[in-house]
Amino acid sequence: MSARLPLAPGCRQTFGSSLTAALSLLFVTIVCASRLGAVEPAAAATAVESVTPGERSSGDVRPRDVIDAWIERRAAEAGEPLAPQATDAEFLRRVTLDLTGRVPSADEARRFPESQLPDKRERLVDGLLRSPEHARHWQVTLDNLLMQRRPAKHVDLASWRGYLHQSARENKPWDVLVVELLSANGADPQTRPAARFVLDRELKMEETVRDIGRILLGKDLQCAQCHDHPNVEDYLQRHYHGLSAFLNRAYLFQDPGTKLTSWGEKAEGEVKFTSVFTGVEGNVSPRVLNERELFDPPLEDPQGIYRVKPEKNARGVPTYSRMELLARELTRPQNESFRVNIANRLWASMMGAGIVDPVDMVHSAAANSHPELLQWLANDLADHGYDMQRTLREIALSRAYQRASQVDSASARPELLGAGPLKPLTPEQLAWSLMIATGVDAEARHAALAKLSPAPQPAAPAPPLESPELLWQLEADVNKSQQSI
Repeated sequence: MSARLPLAPGCRQTFGSSLTAALSLLFVTIVCASRLGAVEPAAAATAVESVTPGERSSGDVRPRDVIDAWIERRAAEAGEPLAPQATDAEFLRRVTLDLTGRVPSADEARRFPESQLPDKRERLVDGLLRSPEHARHWQVTLDNLLMQRRPAKHVDLASWRGYLHQSARENKPWDVLVVELLSANGADPQTRPAARFVLDRELKMEETVRDIGRILLGKDLQCAQCHDHPNVEDYLQRHYHGLSAFLNRAYLFQDPGTKLTSWGEKAEGEVKFTSVFTGVEGNVSPRVLNERELFDPPLEDPQGIYRVKPEKNARGVPTYSRMELLARELTRPQNESFRVNIANRLWASMMGAGIVDPVDMVHSAAANSHPELLQWLANDLADHGYDMQRTLREIALSRAYQRASQVDSASARPELLGAGPLKPLTPEQLAWSLMIATGVDAEARHAALAKLSPAPQPAAPAPPLESPELLWQLEADVNKSQQSI
């Protein structure tokens, strides 16, 4: 399937006048061949011998060290060869694509390898994560994850993307973001952009429940709607309907004055289900998978079940909201599936595949190359407030991420992660990289990007796509290093 991406007029002109040169440059820049070298000996990282991945994380141990300890230990046990460290040029291209969504500029590709600083890779990662480009890239990443290129129905794309962009800029914790997505009803203009996650699925039960399971819990429960999953013992019919019980009282409401759609709730309504395989009937109260089952609290005044009673011209607001309960229950510290899912997805965004892959089919029998590592990373992420940038940073600075993408062995097993990630470009990465490779000026590139992800309101001109402060820092560091020799 091809993706049509809008380009600014200046970009079109550049394409027309220098297409051949652009494609040649793009081939050299984007399709970097990995150099093969002698396989480094792999000892199982002794620095973290005392770490048990199932335990809670410790402030004394860096996640990158845990990553390398368990990958190298597993590789050593399996006799898996490890690829050598990627060259500076390979690492620069890889991490710039993964953290900003574009290939390096010509200046960046020249200056970074020239730097003599021993910690230049760490400085590079930190600079990329602080850059405006990372916020733009992470906005697109979140958009594709949460809405999967759905057309706008009730919430306009500009406000939604603006909300995601602001969330990315401030490094909003994942659990906070999810609470906002599930609790925003669309009636409050301040929180309306976040309501798109629910509203633009139009509260269609089979679609909304499935996506909550897939995207937020890493479990595709579609086949558990009518019966227990035939192939996955972990996915039960009551899991699907336990999630639907949070949603079944909600409905779409159109404000008669503004004509805007929001969601309201009724105070009553239970969920019953029947297995098409066995004919056994059941009922379930709100419940997230195997977590605690929840029941409506008793009210002293049975007439007080509503703060606002549902009417033709009034959106229903119950005293006890199951929708708000879903947001709180899903993100509870005890919910292991929630934290494992986002840790696995962050890993996939950097490494090309999840530790469990597909990322929306996590279950006890799924192929899991490093289960102890995934559990430890999930706990570490939760223990550090679901700081996604911190996890991305630690993955980028691990030896596993920084290896060359090929290993000189016909028997190499990709799931053991003996080589660095090799993955295709997304449509957005390809578009941004084409603009870098063809030399389109920064203003024209920003105009093209604005069409892909418009800002919610007029704002000050964005800085150019390159990271001039980062380049200046590297250049200054090189000069300083040379003067000290």
